[in-house]
Amino acid sequence: MSKAIFFHAGCPVCVSVEAQFVGALDPSRYQVEVVHLGQDASRLAEAERYGVKSVPALVMDGQTFHINFGAALSDLK
Repeated sequence: MSKAIFFHAGCPVCVSVEAQFVGALDPSRYQVEVVHLGQDASRLAEAERYGVKSVPALVMDGQTFHINFGAALSDLK
């Protein structure tokens, strides 16, 4: 099973993306972890290591996908 990490900041764009994209992933193929960076700033460095520049972002199999634009990662620091 592959791992997917959805990084977000709780904004309306992020919440909408979580409902649409994360819910659409096949749970038999992906173990999904949702990380709210507004509530868990300790994970910011991890997001940066994955190449996340803005949220919402979905990391699947080590590849980062930026979805729309809710907030720059630098704004969450």
